[in-house]
Amino acid sequence: MFCMKEKISDIPKDQRPYEKCAKYGPEALSDSELLAVILRTGTKERNALSLANLLLTKADTSAYPGLTSLLHFSMAELRNVPGIGEVKAVQLKCVGELSRRISAHLARPGITFHDPKSIADYFMELLRHQEQEQLYSLMMDARGHNLGECLISMGTVDGTIASPREIFIEALQRRAVGFVLVHNHPSGSPEPSQVDRELTRTVYLAGKLLKIDLLDHIIIGDQKYYSFQEQGFFCEDIFFEDIWDRFG
Repeated sequence: MFCMKEKISDIPKDQRPYEKCAKYGPEALSDSELLAVILRTGTKERNALSLANLLLTKADTSAYPGLTSLLHFSMAELRNVPGIGEVKAVQLKCVGELSRRISAHLARPGITFHDPKSIADYFMELLRHQEQEQLYSLMMDARGHNLGECLISMGTVDGTIASPREIFIEALQRRAVGFVLVHNHPSGSPEPSQVDRELTRTVYLAGKLLKIDLLDHIIIGDQKYYSFQEQGFFCEDIFFEDIWDRFG
């Protein structure tokens, strides 16, 4: 156990986070040691390792314990940790965002429009930590090429603000012939709400009229997803049975 005021240089060389990483690789470091390398310096009261432990202790009392807290802490919350100023707060937020982008980049080559899991994998790190609902459209051209994704709307904690008009304006501008909707549930459960079902039904029918097909609607939870396509929602019998249940 290291003393808070102990300087990193006073710690045996083979136990210092930086030197340990250089010798054994980053996988040999604990969470607090990894953070200490990022933070680089501490304060008069705490060395970098002690400061990292303080940050993780604060994280463990939050709704998102551990390193995932870096994706949720605001700049103000980070600056409230003694020893974390503007520069260190920016560094930590950038580390969190970098990890998210790396995960998305690794998943992107595997995206196929007829494989809901590949799409869910791509959006998982982007969306599962968000505290508001975000709705994306992933579009393709007539040859099945990926035209990219577009953020359609951002909502409150418990709902997005979106309309079919906004969805199809973007699809028409990009000359898409098909698309997949993807949005997240901050609660962590990907089970669709009645609003989700109604939006899916409305967009699907509008797409048939415009000849721009809704291929799927995927809801991202915490390491889980729900695919309307996989659940057979677009099968004619199930689709119209859902309408009859509502209006019959």
